[in-house]
Amino acid sequence: MQKSVRYNEGHALYLALLARKEGTKRGYLSKRTAEANRWHEKWFALYQNVLFYFESEQSARPAGIYMLEGCSCERAPAPKGAAAGSAKDAALDKQYYFTVLFGHEGQKPLELRCEDEGDGDEWVEAIHQASYSDILIEREVLMQKYIHLVQIVETEKIAANQLRHQLEDQDTEIERLKSEIIALNKTKERMRPYQGNQEDEDPDIKKIKKVQSFMRGWLCRRKWKTIVQDYICSPHAESMRKRNQIVFNMVEAESEYVHQLYVLVNCFLRPLRMAASSKKPPISHDDVSSIFLNSETIMFLHEIFHQGLKARIANWPTLILADLFDILLPMLNIYQEFVRNHQYSLQVLANCKQNRDFDKLLKQYEANPACEGRMLETFLTYPMFQIPRYIITLHELLAHTPHEHVERKSLEFAKSKLEELSRVMHDEVSDTENIRKNLAIERTIVEGCDILLDTSQTFIRQGSLIQVPSVERGKLSKVRLGSLSLKKEGERQCFLFTKHFLICTRSSGGKLHLLKTGGVLSLIECTLIEETDATDDDSKSSGQVFGHLDFKLVVEPTDAPPFTIVLLAPSRQEKAAWTSDISQCIDNIRCNGLMTIVFEENSKVTVPHMIKSDARLHRDDIDICFSKTLNSCKVPQIRYASVERLLERLTDLRFLSIDFLNTFLHTYRIFTTAAVVLEKLSDIYRRPFTSIPVRALELFFATSQNNRGEYLADAKSPHLCRKFSSPPPLSLSRTSSPVRTRKLSLTSPLNSRIGALDLSASSVASSPTSTYSPATSPPPTGSKVPLNLSKGPSSPEQSPGSIEDSLENPRVDLCNKLRRSIRRAVLESVSVDRTIPESTSAVDTTELSPCRSPSTPRHLRYRQPGVQTADNSHCAVSPASAFAIATAAAGHGSPPGFNNSERMCDKEFIIRRAATNRVLNVLRHWVSKHSQDFELNNELKMNVLNLLEEVLRDPDLLPQERKATANILRALSQDDQDDTHLKIEDIIQMSECPKPECFETLSAMELAEQITLLDHIVFRSIPYEEFLGQGWMKLDKNERTPYIMKTSQHFNDMSNLVASQIMNYADVSSRANSIEKWVAVADICRCMHNYNGVLEITSALNRSAIYRLKKTWAKVSKQAKALMDKLQKTVSSEGRFKNLRETLKNCNPPAVPYLGMYLTDLAFIEEGTPNFTEEGLVNFSKMRMISHIIREIRQFQQTSYRIEHQQKVTHYLLDKTLIIDEDTLYELSLKLEPRLPA
Repeated sequence: MQKSVRYNEGHALYLALLARKEGTKRGYLSKRTAEANRWHEKWFALYQNVLFYFESEQSARPAGIYMLEGCSCERAPAPKGAAAGSAKDAALDKQYYFTVLFGHEGQKPLELRCEDEGDGDEWVEAIHQASYSDILIEREVLMQKYIHLVQIVETEKIAANQLRHQLEDQDTEIERLKSEIIALNKTKERMRPYQGNQEDEDPDIKKIKKVQSFMRGWLCRRKWKTIVQDYICSPHAESMRKRNQIVFNMVEAESEYVHQLYVLVNCFLRPLRMAASSKKPPISHDDVSSIFLNSETIMFLHEIFHQGLKARIANWPTLILADLFDILLPMLNIYQEFVRNHQYSLQVLANCKQNRDFDKLLKQYEANPACEGRMLETFLTYPMFQIPRYIITLHELLAHTPHEHVERKSLEFAKSKLEELSRVMHDEVSDTENIRKNLAIERTIVEGCDILLDTSQTFIRQGSLIQVPSVERGKLSKVRLGSLSLKKEGERQCFLFTKHFLICTRSSGGKLHLLKTGGVLSLIECTLIEETDATDDDSKSSGQVFGHLDFKLVVEPTDAPPFTIVLLAPSRQEKAAWTSDISQCIDNIRCNGLMTIVFEENSKVTVPHMIKSDARLHRDDIDICFSKTLNSCKVPQIRYASVERLLERLTDLRFLSIDFLNTFLHTYRIFTTAAVVLEKLSDIYRRPFTSIPVRALELFFATSQNNRGEYLADAKSPHLCRKFSSPPPLSLSRTSSPVRTRKLSLTSPLNSRIGALDLSASSVASSPTSTYSPATSPPPTGSKVPLNLSKGPSSPEQSPGSIEDSLENPRVDLCNKLRRSIRRAVLESVSVDRTIPESTSAVDTTELSPCRSPSTPRHLRYRQPGVQTADNSHCAVSPASAFAIATAAAGHGSPPGFNNSERMCDKEFIIRRAATNRVLNVLRHWVSKHSQDFELNNELKMNVLNLLEEVLRDPDLLPQERKATANILRALSQDDQDDTHLKIEDIIQMSECPKPECFETLSAMELAEQITLLDHIVFRSIPYEEFLGQGWMKLDKNERTPYIMKTSQHFNDMSNLVASQIMNYADVSSRANSIEKWVAVADICRCMHNYNGVLEITSALNRSAIYRLKKTWAKVSKQAKALMDKLQKTVSSEGRFKNLRETLKNCNPPAVPYLGMYLTDLAFIEEGTPNFTEEGLVNFSKMRMISHIIREIRQFQQTSYRIEHQQKVTHYLLDKTLIIDEDTLYELSLKLEPRLPA
């Protein structure tokens, strides 16, 4: 039997007596019994943390005791039984109920009630306070306050004692000064007789002495003024002024940075922490920590740094900063953790955005006015730019700090330490720029786009294209190219990524909307048709209507019927750029997707295995260093590499990443020359085996000892079916003819027109999958069959019966016949037509050959007998496809029909074809996207022409390769027919108007249109190579970057013209009207997306000569002033032009951005990290960042305005005689409105 608990009953009774007399709270309460659920009235008394209850107030002995330590008390609702119908129950319902809860399980709560609500609240409050632990906490708080007060008293005593000593010292000082005054008075008294004698001096002597005094003062003042003036004009003073200005700018930038960190922490980090603690958290605490690692610590660090800077400014003109950087340097390990985590942070953020609840919550946070429309990833990137900004500031400080200066060594040490971290930061920013770009585009799409949250997706290009409407059977609507409705309604904002193609419309607010049908296209399901079939009448007419600016995307989704999208480029050069990038992306994704799956089981050495087994592609070495990010071909991106390794990657026949190719062609001038690149291409054409690493060649030429039968798979294998679920490898278009002609061909992504080489100008597309023409009706179910070459005829004389037999016999020597088919197709120039009679019944679907790869497609084309096949109906071997064929063939045993020399010849032939196609592919991209390289370098152009002519002389050249070569030659040889644009020199040299127009006769619309036209002409004339190497900041900038300097001069001339025109008016009202008109011109420029023109006008209105005209501005209307403020906010340089960047992101070209914004970005990258590492490797991460900026600039350069040139207006705008220089302008301003007296 369990023993009862013993306690000191006598002492408990004594405490009960004290409770009756001195209890904190006493009175009658009703207590609910546990057995019968009845209420009994008891008299309760609370003493300290013990609750006693008695049968009545007169009872001496308590009926029960409750220990309240660790308990809680709260009000409770009336029990359900109290709501019954009787009057007594109604009265009970009005009573006040509360419950005492004990802090452990198994203890039933104490339920009490009273009649008065006020009395109940007092009981609840008294029980709440009856806690010994709370009293201990309060005692501790009081003790701390007491200790603090004692310390204050001690401090005050010490201070009082010090003041007492100071008073005593001051009394002593007063006594001393009094004694000195007495002594001086005595001395004066002794000197009075002498002064009296002075009064008797001759008046002439007094005058002479007075003149001498004036002369001495004048000479001293003149000498001092000369000394001061000499110092002001000295280089040292000028250097100090610049140094002070750098420090002041640094303080402003640091203040802005601290504010950005404050917004990051208070608008995102802390709210998301609270959200992670909710019942249904949209994000976990781990993800919050991963996204915002060290963000709060970095904010605290920079708040301290900012306070230190402000303290130094308070001590101006003495500015010592080195010790501040000494404080910052030991904290750089915090930054290093943030930098290393940056890429993972953005990847976690992208994954979290796939949760709709989190995405909705994040949009609410980003709508906070403090964020000013910026996204979370933007704030996460700000710390990555801060250390490079410090380095630039230190560069400038050291440039203006004398060598003997006390803090020069400290500043140099700080710069060296920061540069080490900056190099890592630039690499991380380069690696994550693609993720940030994708997230930024996803945020502008109203419906959202989940595919952009895939961090492996790489952005390639964007721009405006016109979508041509279609009607039934795929025929183009009869629309006119010049139709305004087509341009307005059909304009689409298109985005190309490595895996998808997005087609959007833009609303008036700048937001994007995906098309409901065909808004998101998976490139693996697409077929690109650049040039329509010459035999197609509809295509002929569309080519004449659209000027060969259109191209098609045939889409074959797995879960929907196929459809065709026709897009119209603004120029042939734009079409060439789009089609070359799209075809390269399709080639990459097919190689990495379908070919990987097909070859995994069926070949000894596959292309993916060759890539994985080649350690040179993923392991750092003395001449190359890789990042963690993968490119579009699933190979690690290059971070640093020697020039030789970069050229090797460019000509590696196994793959060609589109992002690497674009970056290389944009920036190769920084680390090599065009002649070296062309020499490498020539070498790879003449000696293609040098492009394949030795280990890869060993694997490639290895022969399998395994039985080829081991690689045969069941026809009904779900794995094989999955491989061709999207898209189907073959479609047959039925015609009315009973006889069909089959042709074997291999496909290439090379297409035509100004370098966009169309190796198949027929309706057969350049992607690795052939589809039926949308102009024909879809074939019956049984007619779409995967083509198995091993079951095809081995000779043109094969009978139809043998074909049918082979279709019914799936177990044949597949690889043997595949090899014969490939060799026959190649060596016979892929031109042998085989006539196959077709039975009226549907063709049965044949078994898929394991040796068949989707990346090496074969097209079936049915023609009427006797129809001549043109050259452009052939397709060529793409590099990936040709290499895939070779590696597939290499993986099997020796076929009976081939000896070793024949097999080796076959492999070498395929590799040579792949090398030829690689050279043509690179030249195609180079010529179509960078034609200025050949226009400005005639020697390069002639060398390319010689190489292409050498290719044409190759006796083994396939017809489609010959056509591709001819297209590049045509693009290089002919003048650019699209270049009908005006040039600024042509406008200046035009004959003058008989009567020059004046400002009053020109409307604001005319002025805005022609300013926009001139600005865009000047902007688009800048060749991209001038953006490399900061040539605009060098001493020989006029020779190195003439077009950038012309753009800068044009900006200054237009701004000077605006200011001069306003100052030409003598009366106040005319000047005010002129200002209002220029503000209206600036607003029209904004509507036309000419933000360079907006800045030209606003900078003119903010000049000191105009800004000081208070009487004039008083006459300007409030609406014009408000509009002026709005325009200034749009083009403000605050936050690295954050408002202008956001505006440009939400507008469609054509547009004219402010060039200085991009030059600042490029200077920032150039200053932050060198082009070459200490080991002499090219900093390719930096090249990638430069390429992204140049790509954005060229996006705005390539889309022209459709504005008619008005000679009378441009004559006025370019008239240099109207411009007044800066000094004369300010003098005229003072004359018109003199300074008010002080």
